[in-house]
Amino acid sequence: MDALAGLLDGPRARGAFLMRTVVDPPWSVRVEDRAPLSVVAFVRGDGWLVPDGGEPVRLRAGDVAVLRGPDAYTLADDPATPVRAVVHPGEITTTPEGAELCEQWGLGVRTWGVDPDGSVVLLSGTYQLDGEVSTRLLAALPSWLVVPGSDLPIVPLLAAEVTRDDPGQEAVLDRMLDLLLISVLRAWFCRPEADPPAWYSAHADPVVGKALRLLHADPARSWTVGSLAAAAGVSRAALARRFTELVGEPPMSYLTGWRLALAADLLREPSATVAAVAHQVGYSTAFALSTAFKRERGISPSEHRAAG
Repeated sequence: MDALAGLLDGPRARGAFLMRTVVDPPWSVRVEDRAPLSVVAFVRGDGWLVPDGGEPVRLRAGDVAVLRGPDAYTLADDPATPVRAVVHPGEITTTPEGAELCEQWGLGVRTWGVDPDGSVVLLSGTYQLDGEVSTRLLAALPSWLVVPGSDLPIVPLLAAEVTRDDPGQEAVLDRMLDLLLISVLRAWFCRPEADPPAWYSAHADPVVGKALRLLHADPARSWTVGSLAAAAGVSRAALARRFTELVGEPPMSYLTGWRLALAADLLREPSATVAAVAHQVGYSTAFALSTAFKRERGISPSEHRAAG
C-alpha cells in the first residue's frame, strides 16, 4: 500500500450521498451541505463551478471536480444565473427562500432536476470523512481542483449504476465513488499545476519509494532505520539521508505519524479497544500508544474517540 491508497483503505464511502442531476439552462444550484469532500462529474453538457471566494471555472462533459469542505460552492449554466436551489446538510434541498424542493424536483431513483430529458447531466457524490488517515492527504489538496477531459471509464459506469435500485446497490455505488475519487486524485497529482506533497513525489524514487511502500504495507512491524534500509537494499546512512531529503522528515518520524494516523481512524470504530488498536499499528501496549498519541496530538486516545 502507498500513501494515496491509504486515503481509501481505511475511511471509505459508507452510504455516501450520490445524485444524478438533469437540467436545462438556465440553472443554478448552490451547495451548502458542508460535506468534507465532494466529487462532481459532468456526464453531458457543460456549466460553471463558482467556488466561494474563487474565480468561476468552466466545466465541460468529461470534467471532474473535487471540492474540500466545508466551503460552499455553486454549479450553474452561467455564473450570472440566479440561484434556483440550495443544497443543505442532511440532503435537504430548498429554494433560496426556504421552500422544500426534494419531492418537486424528484425524477426517480437518485435523480433530481426539472427535466428528465435535460441537456445537462452531472453526478454529485459527497463523503463524510472524519478519519485521520484521510486528513494526511486532504491537507495536501487545494480547496477545489478540476481534472478536465478525463474520459475516465468509471464515469459512464457510475452514471448508469446510480439510477439502479438493486440489492446491495449502496455498496456498489460506494466502491465506484471511491474508484472515481482516487482515479481523479492520481490524475491530478500528475498534472503540472498540481503541487503534490513531498511524500507523494518521493514514491517515484526507487529507494525512498520502496521504503514508503514497506512502511505503509506493514506499519505494525518493528521497523528500525537499519531494517528498513536492508529491505530497501541500501545502507542505513544512505536511506536516512535520502528519505529525509525527499520526504522532509526522518523515516522513523514519518512512521510514527503514519501509525498515529491509522490509530486515530481505527479508534473511531465502536468495537475497537485501545489495546487492540495499539497492536494493529505497532505499539506493544495500550499505554505505549496512549503516551505517543498524547505527546503528538495533545489528547489521549479515549479523548480522541469521544470527540469523534
